[in-house]
Amino acid sequence: MSLKKLAGETAIYGVSSILGRILGFVLVPYYTNIFSPSEYGVVTLLFSGIAFAMVIYTYRMELAYFRFGTDKSLNRGDVFNVSLSSIVITTLFFTSLFFFLAPYYADFQEIPDRLNLVYFALGILSLDVLNEIPKAKLRLDGRPIRFAIVQLSNIFVMLGLVFFFLKYCPIILETERLSVMHNFINEIYDPNFGIGYIFLANIIASLVVFILLLPEWSNFKLLINRTLWSKMMGYSLPMVIVGISFVINEMFDRNFMVKLLPGTIEENQTQLGVYGANYKLAMILALFTQAFRFGAEPFFFKQKDKKEAYQSYADVAKYFFIIGIVGFLFITLYLDFFKQIFLRQETYWVGISVVPILLIANLFSGMYYNFSVCYKISDRTMFGAYISVTGAIVTILLNLWWIPIFGYHGSAWATVICYGLMMILSYLFGRKYLPMPYQIGKMLGFLILGIGTYLLSVWINNILQTNQFTYFGINTILFFLFIGIIWMIEGDELKKALRN
Repeated sequence: MSLKKLAGETAIYGVSSILGRILGFVLVPYYTNIFSPSEYGVVTLLFSGIAFAMVIYTYRMELAYFRFGTDKSLNRGDVFNVSLSSIVITTLFFTSLFFFLAPYYADFQEIPDRLNLVYFALGILSLDVLNEIPKAKLRLDGRPIRFAIVQLSNIFVMLGLVFFFLKYCPIILETERLSVMHNFINEIYDPNFGIGYIFLANIIASLVVFILLLPEWSNFKLLINRTLWSKMMGYSLPMVIVGISFVINEMFDRNFMVKLLPGTIEENQTQLGVYGANYKLAMILALFTQAFRFGAEPFFFKQKDKKEAYQSYADVAKYFFIIGIVGFLFITLYLDFFKQIFLRQETYWVGISVVPILLIANLFSGMYYNFSVCYKISDRTMFGAYISVTGAIVTILLNLWWIPIFGYHGSAWATVICYGLMMILSYLFGRKYLPMPYQIGKMLGFLILGIGTYLLSVWINNILQTNQFTYFGINTILFFLFIGIIWMIEGDELKKALRN
């Protein structure tokens, strides 16, 4: 797979993941407009729990599928059957276990009256796990368009149901000329269910994805191959530690913020809701990383035996970093615009200052992912576990220390430090075992230039006390000036790489 093909497939995956998530972001201003921060805090809490449990449920079997599915000495069909058989069996076990533990989890998270939502979250989790290997098969088979169709179907179904229940059902009941529909709406809609409809919409959307992926199940046979399974687990289990550590880095603050902040439970849930909404805004940059990952994981393994592989990995990392810096500037320079679009209630604006911090954290996270190719292709996944555990320990300690003192700002800075440390450790590991020609000096220069451009914007606009029109004008000039400098430095190499 060439860099050009990787760029093309990343673009297609981006259509499904980035466009889909952008449509999902449409819901952020909607949620923050109709739900209080404390209610939105419950949504943030449960979906962060799903993300954490997802790592345990899947135990990175999809990555092991990529690794052994590209091994020419093995039958790819057998690898698929062993992977999916393992996931099916463990999903049944974990779901049964967590079903009985759900009341204890609700009590621990101070939401005993929302136990029904915990069960909904468990259903979403189970369906998403069962969909993971079939979706990985589409990626390994090089079928990004079908993958995009499946992903977008999930998003559109979820969006449609959310708007139907939360927006149109109340309108129908209030409209006298639609009285013929009132009995039907009253049967399926309860205004007191509130945020429950978010979870109902998600579980139905996950079920639709499962149905759309049934053709990938058509040749599935329950296969227990202990030798192959042991090899796959030996590869993936260290990546489970990586995954758990990553989720701790991403979700620890939101799962424990209510307990660590000094206020009342309702006040702390409000702070969590503010942080969660602004965190969503910062995740725009992480969506690019996700789209890139969908295309890059198969690319890394297919490329590893080619003589130009190291140079390809270095080029990918550099261009990823450049796009990440451009994304950081685009969001921060137009942050006033984004906050008015996505955070409809001004009560959420108090947390907008964490967005630039979290954007840098997401950039470091993406670079850590790029550098992690070294231990993935060399089967030294245990080194990834060491690095990730180090990052998780740093995250936990800094959050325990800083959240009670600085609130969610302490959590945001802890995230930057954690991912920055993991990025550096991953690079140092790669330099020792698989030295790749990463252009670190140039990338560091781009980072300083990008952050400097953002700080210059803040300084100019504070000095001049600009109105909104002048603010956008100054920031637009700075943004395109930055783009021009990057193009002067990298334009020729970028065109050459895409032609290669």
